[in-house]
Amino acid sequence: MPHLPMDSPDPVRSLPARRSVLGAMAATAAAPALLGLSSPASAAPAAPATQPRALPGGGDLGPNVIVFDPSTSGIQAKLDQVFRQQESAQFGTGRYALLFKPGTYNGLNAQLGFYTSIAGLGLSPDDTAINGDVTVDAGWFNGNATQNFWRSAENLALTPVSGTNRWAVAQAAPFRRMHVKGGLNLAPTGYGWASGGYIADSRIDGSVGPYSQQQWYTRDSSVGGWANAVWNMVFSGVQGAPAQSFPNPPYTTLDTTPVSREKPFLYLNGSEYRVFLPERRTNARGTTWGSGTPRGTSVPLTQFYVAKPGVTAATLNAALTQGLHLLLTPGIYHLDQPIQVNRAGTVVLGLGYATLIPDNGVTALRTADVDGVRLAGFLIDAGPVNSSTLLEVGPTGASASHSANPTTVQDVFIRIGGAGAGKATTSMVINSRDTIIDHTWVWRADHGTGVGWETNRADYGIRVNGDDVLATGLFVEHFNKYDVQWYGQRGRTIFFQNEKAYDAPNQAAIQNGGVKGYAAYKVADSVTTHEGWGLGSYCYYNVDPTIVQHNGFAAPNTPGVKFHDLLVVSLGGQGQYEHVVNETGAPTSGTSTVPSTVVSYP
Repeated sequence: MPHLPMDSPDPVRSLPARRSVLGAMAATAAAPALLGLSSPASAAPAAPATQPRALPGGGDLGPNVIVFDPSTSGIQAKLDQVFRQQESAQFGTGRYALLFKPGTYNGLNAQLGFYTSIAGLGLSPDDTAINGDVTVDAGWFNGNATQNFWRSAENLALTPVSGTNRWAVAQAAPFRRMHVKGGLNLAPTGYGWASGGYIADSRIDGSVGPYSQQQWYTRDSSVGGWANAVWNMVFSGVQGAPAQSFPNPPYTTLDTTPVSREKPFLYLNGSEYRVFLPERRTNARGTTWGSGTPRGTSVPLTQFYVAKPGVTAATLNAALTQGLHLLLTPGIYHLDQPIQVNRAGTVVLGLGYATLIPDNGVTALRTADVDGVRLAGFLIDAGPVNSSTLLEVGPTGASASHSANPTTVQDVFIRIGGAGAGKATTSMVINSRDTIIDHTWVWRADHGTGVGWETNRADYGIRVNGDDVLATGLFVEHFNKYDVQWYGQRGRTIFFQNEKAYDAPNQAAIQNGGVKGYAAYKVADSVTTHEGWGLGSYCYYNVDPTIVQHNGFAAPNTPGVKFHDLLVVSLGGQGQYEHVVNETGAPTSGTSTVPSTVVSYP
């Protein structure tokens, strides 16, 4: 489809496009410091000094973690060098983390390309101030921001040069723990197509202008205003959020987030690197850092095995067995066996989009049914031999309650195909109760290399078996069958974005018995209690535009299963939906690319 001209940022324009419509040094040993919170029982103590470890904790962060302080010369030149390399390297092998020590930096414009993370090293975003910008734009893709994936900004205070910072991103590009002393523009230069995105634990003093962004989720933050909406804008726990008004304008607003716990982050305490583990919050609203020191636990880097690309899975598992956490420095890690996390409170934290590739059909990572595991900040890329699963949280049959100290899966992204042929039957399986999935993009690739209906076959995106699981910011796209299957009781999802697989060859290929197509989000018939807010599914069956999808959402018709603010969209009339949820909701119509909506179900 040709690019549609957009001469001005029309705040109410309904845009008919979507991306594929267009084709450091080690710290000294120390016990965990507590910041406003007593140490949880699951926090791992340092091993006794009388028990030498076979593998050391701490260490150099490697060549692809670039650390700046205010006295560093040539900062802008280095930022520009990394950007030139990564700007259009959508399926390249480069991985970078750009870290800024606390202090003030003047006149910088950090443009971020693929697999690039930028972060401050203070406890508060305001500890690291950039008088300048952290920019994502889409010049590399002719002003189309719908493929600006896999990049992040975290823990910085920005005073934008023009008064407004540009962050024109798509999926897998979190904006966390940021303080923008001005406005935030989520659209590319020229207001071209955009399809993001995610903000959490951030404060934007001015107004957020999404303009061409089709959907967005903002959690536990503060905004000075919000300019417009296209299809699906969702807020939970956001001070200054627009009032509930779906579908016109399409704002879904929850006053608080039921349960949240922010992502772990690396910071400096003097010259010592530590990882901060924020505490769990209930009924959260606003940032964790706005009224002083955040609450949580601080762990020295000496309690982490600092992994480098080339390390074996056996070594990673040996480190875990010794009681170390894992810090995955930027790069690509091939695994010939699963990373097995068995200890309560274990942290697996990636920097700069560290990427795990399971070889020979293994699962990349598994956890035991234990409290408080934190998985954050890495990408799993399926290998060419089919894996039955790529990520498993808890074993089959897991039943222990973790309500006081749940496992969190945050900015953990999964990709099947795109960088090369990959296959997986089910990408992510959540067996442990009370797990929080906080921002994920699980993507069967629709472009790149190794892409085809059978070439990167992946039947299912996410399967939730555990009870009381909460998803905040769920992006799952293009699977051959169901994108999300939910079997656990009392599950909740706040914001869901989906596209059905573009490349289905014909109606028969997606026929689900007597049903036309597999729903994007399927709640099992055995479930009696479930709730979702702000859920959207789109279709673009460009191989066979005559394909009909019966509905975007399927669930048992029972009072305990509730949905709020649902929509389905046919992009340019390439395929159609008959209903929104079950037999409810009007069909999509023709080539209009106008959502069909359901405000409340049942």
